[in-house]
Amino acid sequence: MFTTRPTLQGTFGMVSSTHWLASQSAMAVLEDGGNAYDAAVAAGFVLHVVEPHLNGPAGEVPMILAPKDGEVRVLCGQGPAPAGASAARYRSLGLDLVPGTGPLAAAVPGAFDAWMLLLRDHGTKTVAEVLRYAIGYAEDGHAPVERVGQTVETVRELFESEWPTSADVYLPGGRAPEPGKLFRNPVLAATWRRLVDEAEESGGQDRVAQIDAARGIWRTGFIAEALVRQSAVPTMDTSGSRHTGTLTAADLADWSATYEAPATYDWNGWTLAKAAGWSQGPAFLQQLALLPDELPAYGSADYVHLLIEGCKLAMADREAWYGDATGVPLDALLSAPYNDERRTLIKDTASLELRPGSPEGRTPVLSAHAHAVASGESGFDAMGIPVAGAGEPTVAKDGATRGDTCHLDIVDRWGNMVAATPSGGWLQSNPVVPELGFPLGTRLQMAWLDEGLPNTLTPGRRPRTTLTPSLALRDGVPVMAFGTPGGDQQDQWQLHFFLAVAQRDEVRGGPDLQGAIDAPNWHNDSFPGSFFPRGMRPGSVTVEEGMAPEVVEELRRRGHDVTVGDPWSEGRMCAVARDPETGVLSAAANPRGMQGYAVGR
Repeated sequence: MFTTRPTLQGTFGMVSSTHWLASQSAMAVLEDGGNAYDAAVAAGFVLHVVEPHLNGPAGEVPMILAPKDGEVRVLCGQGPAPAGASAARYRSLGLDLVPGTGPLAAAVPGAFDAWMLLLRDHGTKTVAEVLRYAIGYAEDGHAPVERVGQTVETVRELFESEWPTSADVYLPGGRAPEPGKLFRNPVLAATWRRLVDEAEESGGQDRVAQIDAARGIWRTGFIAEALVRQSAVPTMDTSGSRHTGTLTAADLADWSATYEAPATYDWNGWTLAKAAGWSQGPAFLQQLALLPDELPAYGSADYVHLLIEGCKLAMADREAWYGDATGVPLDALLSAPYNDERRTLIKDTASLELRPGSPEGRTPVLSAHAHAVASGESGFDAMGIPVAGAGEPTVAKDGATRGDTCHLDIVDRWGNMVAATPSGGWLQSNPVVPELGFPLGTRLQMAWLDEGLPNTLTPGRRPRTTLTPSLALRDGVPVMAFGTPGGDQQDQWQLHFFLAVAQRDEVRGGPDLQGAIDAPNWHNDSFPGSFFPRGMRPGSVTVEEGMAPEVVEELRRRGHDVTVGDPWSEGRMCAVARDPETGVLSAAANPRGMQGYAVGR
């Protein structure tokens, strides 16, 4: 099979991320004696600088960690709803949905504390050592990818008329960032320099004390104070009105990132690990559980149809059952009897219905909005947000976006492995905090304002996130970390990638990661979207131009509403792997988007 690049292989360390500067910064940390976790933190902060349209320090980041000879764990960098953010309060403002932009949509920021907790508990470097790469690119400049400037141009009118602090950073002299010309964010660089200085002054020469001091500065120091001030500024959002937010000093002071056990599913000798039901992650596991014992030929119309229809069932269950609430019936959703019954719903023709199941005999409950979009009554799909090509941000003039995310995977020479999906806090989410150089996030837009749902907007609860890194084990040993940006498409593209790896013969001494990434990809939108305005297109399938024409024609014959998108437009997968028998490391990255790269030796 044709591939765009080789699958990289070596024994020292491998990095794959959605931007080459982040990948190379992580590799520099490995070369300097750091481990995978030091490298991940450095890369994460570089991604804030070089992909500001896709993530920021006040966003969020779930991670899956596989320490050498340690237990696989999820590190949750998803902050909850502030104490003042309730469904009733938002409905009292005349809202039916949480806005897609502005401070009302801001959860307690989670990314910074998660990165610092990872550094403290699993890394070896200091705060200064991991932040120096991000500080350098923010202070001295970097040549931005084309998408940064395109995103800024899309929201230029909003920045110039309503969000002047964002215009100050992203429209200096009235010009958006341009490829080939250095773009700087000196305020962000100054923020990190001040944080490092204060952390070193407080923590002395003790690495852990410095990191804990940095976490304290974020939660109660100058950064916390600036975030709370910004939340209180009336801000134009996607509702068409100006609102203040709910974030308080107490919200920031009281929250920290946490560790938890992953949700897992065993499939044909593999174990797949994901974040639990507060995330989209179990939808990947449900799609595996729905597969029959014998799969159709890889890439055939039967194969693509099967995966599309299984995805619809899993995503319908996501809408009815997932959330940061007690009683998410994950064991039942992954059980053999439940999936044997659900599998009978997959017919030879495309389903146009939203069909959540009844695990343990319980009755599924959907939001009123989900019912409306499923029946075609809402009109939200006509609000100017295209469905196709969601791997990169699609931005409306009011800042409404979907699919804005980054990803990184790292494995080091000792066998430590990490998959992380940073997102949120992007430049088009909220006005830039003038003292800090970055904005608040908007993850609360994924919660519903109906009462009594697993994903109802509730103080202290995490909004159900689309962010979903993956880790695969073989016979109980971690062997592969992978993931992609793409919002609701993440667990579709990741499943396609994983099955391509799992079903093919190993080549060049390891799995052909690059071939699996480069294979023609697709997604469907036959379920309510997670991003404002939360539309749905029953029966829709978007495929890359590279998919075989006879497969496309057969899908249409079966009733799928197929859109043939641009070539190389579906997904931005990253992956690293390790052969536990030989110690050989592998890595690959997606050519889609023209910025992801793997490095290693």
